[in-house]
Amino acid sequence: MTDKTIRLKNLTLGYDRHPAVHHLDGEIAQGALLAICGPNGAGKSTLLKALTGVLKPMGGAIDFGAARPRDIAYLPQATQIDASFPIDVFDMAAMGLWRRIGLFGGMKRADEQAVRDALAKVGLSGFERRPIGALSGGQAQRLLFARLLLQDAPVILLDEPFAAIDERTVTDLLGLIAHWHGEGRTIVAVLHDTELVRAHFPDCLLLAREKIAWGPTKAALGPENLGKARRLIEAFDDSAAACDRVA
Repeated sequence: MTDKTIRLKNLTLGYDRHPAVHHLDGEIAQGALLAICGPNGAGKSTLLKALTGVLKPMGGAIDFGAARPRDIAYLPQATQIDASFPIDVFDMAAMGLWRRIGLFGGMKRADEQAVRDALAKVGLSGFERRPIGALSGGQAQRLLFARLLLQDAPVILLDEPFAAIDERTVTDLLGLIAHWHGEGRTIVAVLHDTELVRAHFPDCLLLAREKIAWGPTKAALGPENLGKARRLIEAFDDSAAACDRVA
């Protein structure tokens, strides 16, 4: 099997020359189930954007190994989805097939069935022609997971997948994540709920613009580490001078 370990090498990320994450080293092993935790402003979503390839490093590098861009599927925060966009549930889910059939490729009967099957797996059978703006928060998140199912990617990145959704949906989507993990896929999720992380994610990166801890969740989320992360973020000065880009 081709190794798709992702290696972070002295990675520094930021915007307008202001670092949001700096000097981060570590490895995301193929098949990992990793949570990224930390206080607000810790750089969690910034790191996830870099892993998608959208945000380029200010310094250091991300070595994707054998992983290609098409191997990575990304679920953004729900607030980044425009619910007013005129598209129905079926067509939104079908966007997960675009790498396979192309932006302008016609869908075959098997593709249409694959979309219906993915919607069934997330509990949205019968919603196919409903506008996405008519969905509840939990239903919208189920739809995004259906789209991920259709992408069928070996690396899955999730940015706050359980924010503002009901408990039943959280349970169902956790079951889907566990299924993906059992298939050997690499899953990285930005999460705030440390109790949920302790219960379902064996490994954790605790971030506070720098690595506080990275390893087994129980140790990474220990009281001393959590306190250190909180103090670092509270002490951070957003008005600090910009830094020069590191070559």
